[in-house]
Amino acid sequence: MSHGGELCEQKGGNLNERQGIGGCFDKEFSHYSNLLFDVFLKNKYIPVISSTVLDELNNAPEYIKSHYKRLKNLIILEVDANVLELANLYLKEKIISNNYLSDALHIALATINKIDILVSWNFKHIVNLRKINLFNSVNIKEGYSILEIRSPMEVYYE
Repeated sequence: MSHGGELCEQKGGNLNERQGIGGCFDKEFSHYSNLLFDVFLKNKYIPVISSTVLDELNNAPEYIKSHYKRLKNLIILEVDANVLELANLYLKEKIISNNYLSDALHIALATINKIDILVSWNFKHIVNLRKINLFNSVNIKEGYSILEIRSPMEVYYE
């Protein structure tokens, strides 16, 4: 399964969590992914996923799908023309190649929906200081806020 993106709203703020659910079952990522998932279950953060994640989930193993179903406060964001336009700007600026449009869509969804933190295990295309700076330069140029992007290890869980 391609690691999809989830967006998560924190009560009083927003958190975009990407790859956390699939990471719950990955030896390398399970500890912090499960901590984040537990925070969702306790309603400290409200998980928000993109419609693109739902598409990716169709091909996921049943145990991952059932993990998502445990999230009772899940919000789903739809890709619209504004999201596509911003994602295409990321591609045009060559921050991400056309092969990774879904990553650009996740970042654009988080930006446009004013998510406070996008959380991801994708160090190649998303949690990468050079790319974070490039995404945010486009965001600022287009009149959007700076998007915080972190790994689940960097998110405070207490």
